[in-house]
Amino acid sequence: MIVKLKAFLYFVYMFLFTCFKGYLRWRTVDSLEETIFVYYGHDRIPLRGEKISGGIVKCQDLAQVYPNTLKGANILYLVSSALPPFPELVVRIAKMRGVKLVVNQNGVAIPAYHGTKLEIINKPRRFLLEHADHVIYQSMYCKVSSDIFLTTKVSSYSILMNPVDVTQFSDKKRGLTTSPPMLLLAGSHGHFHRVKAAVDVVRCLKEKGVTVCLKIIGRLAWNASVEYCLAEVQQYCDLMGVKECVEIGGTYSQEEAAGLYRMADILLHTKYNDPCPRVVVEAMASGLPVVYSASGGVGELVGMDAGIGVSVPEGWDTIQLPDPEAMANGVISILEEYQRYSYQARERVVTSLDVQYWLDKHRELFESLQKNC
Repeated sequence: MIVKLKAFLYFVYMFLFTCFKGYLRWRTVDSLEETIFVYYGHDRIPLRGEKISGGIVKCQDLAQVYPNTLKGANILYLVSSALPPFPELVVRIAKMRGVKLVVNQNGVAIPAYHGTKLEIINKPRRFLLEHADHVIYQSMYCKVSSDIFLTTKVSSYSILMNPVDVTQFSDKKRGLTTSPPMLLLAGSHGHFHRVKAAVDVVRCLKEKGVTVCLKIIGRLAWNASVEYCLAEVQQYCDLMGVKECVEIGGTYSQEEAAGLYRMADILLHTKYNDPCPRVVVEAMASGLPVVYSASGGVGELVGMDAGIGVSVPEGWDTIQLPDPEAMANGVISILEEYQRYSYQARERVVTSLDVQYWLDKHRELFESLQKNC
């Protein structure tokens, strides 16, 4: 009973605090019509060297050009996968003060992953889209899934896929980096199936007489205990007879990521219906071809020549794992023409997914919104 009371009092405190800060935050907005000032919904954006995951990375990118303005901003920029507490309240107060709202829309809650929590997750995001002055969908898949599970009542939108700084994530040498070749599984692993599918690929390759090593980096997060997740991975590797082929690393920062990619040769991306994973773009910028579950928005990132997608049944209700043998065959095909695939991976990002293009599009959008004030 005491715990519930404390939780309720904390909720009330945060609600009132958000109201109070919200009123003060936008009170000077009327005097800033000529210059663009952006607030990202959070009082602090993590620095580049800090270990983070998810959509807050996009705020880091934008903050290089448009620093986080805590008081007097005239544009509120919210990323759907990195929302602040009480996002609807934040938006209501900002809109009352004449602030323009831009929403960067990632994926949505779907039955396969979220079950009974579907509407709890989707409701605030639906509100944001319906009140946005402009919505940036991270992929066509993001728009399609948003149309189905959120709303089609969007006044203005564009599609702008996740970018990467091609100078930070620089190309490695064209040839294979390691012997045996290193497969990389990276990102935030919120579900065990991502890791399981990658380990199954190593097992299939071993059965085919192809020796590789697999490095797993990023947060293991399908259980509250990291130790539990780690033990489950190790146990499964042992069961599949590939324990000696698999190395498990920890979390990493954006600054550390570039070096980790350059140490590897091929990225495995096994998540089902991943909307627009930045890890895929970072890997390609580093010259890593991708073998992936051909679902969600990943194919839009990889294109025709930067990797090999493995077909899975389309749908919303059940997680569909890629066939491990088909993924193993994809790895073998890339190894046979590695230099070509590596070149195409880097070229794909340089020509289509560089952060400078992404920033230019945001500048054009912000200037357009300010002209229409």
